[in-house]
Amino acid sequence: MLQNTKCECGHQNPVGTVLCESCGKPLDEALLKDKDALLEMRYDGVARRSQKANPQLVDRIWNFFSSVKIAVYLIVITLIGAAFGTILPQENTFINLTERSEFAAYYKENHGTFGVIYHALGLSRTYESWWFIALLVMIGTSLVVCSLDRVLPLYRALSKQQIRKHPQFIGRQHVVYSGELQQDARQWLESFGRELKRKRYRVWQEDGALLAEKNRFSRWGPYINHIGLIVFLLAVLGRSIPAWHMDQYLALYEGETRQIPGTNYYLKNEKFTVDYYPDEELASNQKGKKVAKLYETQARLYECVDACDDPSRAPVLEEVKQHDIRVNSALSHQGLKVYQNSFQERVRFISVHATLKDAGAGTIGSFDLRMDQPERDYRVGEYELRLIDYYPDFGLDEQTRPMTKSREPNNPAFVFRITGPGVQDTGEVHIYFPMPNERSQYYETILNESFKQRGDSTGRFSIAVENPIVDGQMNNIEYSAYTTFLNIRMDKAMPYVWVGAAISMIGLIMGFYWQHRRIWLRIDGGKLLLGGHTNKNTYGLRADVAGALGKTGIAVEPKALDNRRNVR
Repeated sequence: MLQNTKCECGHQNPVGTVLCESCGKPLDEALLKDKDALLEMRYDGVARRSQKANPQLVDRIWNFFSSVKIAVYLIVITLIGAAFGTILPQENTFINLTERSEFAAYYKENHGTFGVIYHALGLSRTYESWWFIALLVMIGTSLVVCSLDRVLPLYRALSKQQIRKHPQFIGRQHVVYSGELQQDARQWLESFGRELKRKRYRVWQEDGALLAEKNRFSRWGPYINHIGLIVFLLAVLGRSIPAWHMDQYLALYEGETRQIPGTNYYLKNEKFTVDYYPDEELASNQKGKKVAKLYETQARLYECVDACDDPSRAPVLEEVKQHDIRVNSALSHQGLKVYQNSFQERVRFISVHATLKDAGAGTIGSFDLRMDQPERDYRVGEYELRLIDYYPDFGLDEQTRPMTKSREPNNPAFVFRITGPGVQDTGEVHIYFPMPNERSQYYETILNESFKQRGDSTGRFSIAVENPIVDGQMNNIEYSAYTTFLNIRMDKAMPYVWVGAAISMIGLIMGFYWQHRRIWLRIDGGKLLLGGHTNKNTYGLRADVAGALGKTGIAVEPKALDNRRNVR
């Protein structure tokens, strides 16, 4: 059935219009029946797309996202989801854990069954999860649709306001005055308009009617706020782009150079120094303890310029910056920031100058062996050593098979195949533990004996560090006394976050500190009818109207302007 939306003034309104777009007469059946009801002026009664009759699929989707109630639900669900992410530490806050199995083991060991469930549900990666990002996208979509559904019709209504309004429109506003005019209508109207202009109203007159308006721009405050929030959400979503955001930790021992994951940059720890407070500067309950006063990493930042992704060649590095990293003094380069996070006082072997010996012939020669990322082939005298297996953190599994507990060289084991003069065609297999202790020496003896029993070795060769300690100092061993933990950050989205926040704040200020005030007036046969509306602060509008009326010879108390109190 077709709906007749043509007003008595002759204007044809779109379906869904509550108030005539031209004269303002109520068209809604409920408003027509209840003649004492005040008019809803939030969008000036204009038709919105979300009010479309017989909506299709696209319209239903539009209606879903244009609902303020749905937007509130999405925000509440997102806040609840974000709160769940704060119950236990998130995975990206750990320094030494990288593999999913390591995270699962951590939550199980430290938080029991609840930790297992928490990790299994993906709550340990809440802010990077698909459902959390989907909620942010839905909130952003809701902001866009809500704004377009309201701002476009509102702009059309406010930009084409008619000066002469229907008596029902004027008489059903929040602020109303009605009475007989004892003065000349034209002169009084001019005088009243001048008084409103003094109060910074814009005034239009037409055929015994007047429209005065002030601070229309404040109506756009909520929508500017929405624009700021949309920019803010887009910036937050942009942080999921690897090239835009990074927040990770890197452990470096002295002398080590490591690539910053996900970048072409390499970082070298030239030297780490730490100063401790003397006892006389410590509180009584801290005396005798080692409390760091200052610690810094003398760092160099390099950029790979060639062979960056070629595993067969060493990368070509070019130094781009040098900086002594301290707490609150980060190394900064093109948006990349490296902060001093913490340190660990632990002796760590970097490399050893090992000696290869023959049980019959004595010392054959020496070679340098790195504890991490060791080379594959070594030439010692007339013999060649090929690294056929490497366990950075040696251990045995449940079936007593060799395995590595982690990727860090905490207890490295190297399995070599030795070939050369007088050696069987298949070569001899030998396992070497550079960090001698009772347990590693036991493993080395047992495993080399098993190689001998299998026929892979005759026990002819041995590898060791000659004179490892001389005068209380390590000899033939390069080591680091400290490991420093650095926080690597990059956040290209942050400027946009601040821009979005600034735009949002501008919109909030516009909406909170200014009010859109409008006054309609018409004079018919000596009878004056005035109506006024504001989106907030009715008291201020009443004072403006009462003041202008008083200056033009009509004394009225501001409280008497409340609708239905003075109509006679």
